[in-house]
Amino acid sequence: MKTIQEVVEKTIRKTPFIEEALNEKLINVSSLARLILPDVSRTLKKEVKVGAVMMAINRISPASELRIRKNIKRLALDLGDVIVRSDLCDFTFKNTRSLFREIAKILTKSAENSDYFLTVSQGIFETNIVTSKNLRPFVEDIFENEILINSVLELASITIKLPKENQEQSGIYYFILKQLAWADISLQEVISTTNEMTIVVKEEDINQTFAILMDMKLT
Repeated sequence: MKTIQEVVEKTIRKTPFIEEALNEKLINVSSLARLILPDVSRTLKKEVKVGAVMMAINRISPASELRIRKNIKRLALDLGDVIVRSDLCDFTFKNTRSLFREIAKILTKSAENSDYFLTVSQGIFETNIVTSKNLRPFVEDIFENEILINSVLELASITIKLPKENQEQSGIYYFILKQLAWADISLQEVISTTNEMTIVVKEEDINQTFAILMDMKLT
């Protein structure tokens, strides 16, 4: 049988923002207890008093969460080069056999000039292509017979070189993306390789995004 403590912890940890704000003493425990009380009672299938939920909240140990945050903060200070690119376009196509053949053409074209920016992310049902604006005519020509799901212009990207330890530390992507979420910056795309992370945003948001990421390295 589940206890009030177990249910409260599980309920709060479904929302990392709440958990972090709670550890920073930014949330009123009484208000939070009243907010999650219906969920706790429903899970336990019995009436639960607000006071019991408040006690459970106060007993939540921040040790594990704080340890993770400390390790992530250390990694953030070790972030490598931050590379900014502007004048980008984003295209999403439905996956087809012919699409996969055409992708080779755009990859060959991008290799002709080191100034071209191109990333190709293949999903199960669709493929995303982010490219510099000067490659846009070639994309539209090469894929003219493919099914275009979505396209967005006037984008910019920031590529972050991650420390090798990022593979061993949980939460590094959350730590970075959380800063942008709190600043209400919408992400167009997030593209990653083993030791690189590229964030694509609207051009109007690139300065604020850059400032947030640089602040992570300096503080």
